[in-house]
Amino acid sequence: MRKKLESLLLDALDDYKTLNIVNINVQKLTTEMDSMIIATGTSTRHVKSASSSLVEYAKKQKYEIFGLEGENSGEWILIDFGDVVVNVMLAETRELYNLEKLWIKPKN
Repeated sequence: MRKKLESLLLDALDDYKTLNIVNINVQKLTTEMDSMIIATGTSTRHVKSASSSLVEYAKKQKYEIFGLEGENSGEWILIDFGDVVVNVMLAETRELYNLEKLWIKPKN
C-alpha cells in the first residue's frame, strides 16, 4: 500500500510541476514514517496550490491525511499521510533546512 501511495504522490507532484522531487526511504532511521518526499515549488502560491491539489487528489483516492502544517505561510507545507510524509518547499527554504542531508545516510 505504501508503494502505491508513493507512486500516486510522486506522479501528482510531477503533474503539478513541482521541481527536484526526491523520495527518501527512512524506514531504518525512524519509526514515525517509512518515506519522505521532498519537492520544490517556484513561489508561495505554487507551494500552496500544489499542496492543496495533492491533498484533494489523495482524499479522492481514499487516502487519509493525518496532518497538514504550514499552509498559511506557503514557504514549507508538510502533509502527513502516515507512512509517507510530503514536504513541498520554496527553494530557499529547502536549501536552508537541507532535509536530504539530514535523512540520506551516506553509503559505506
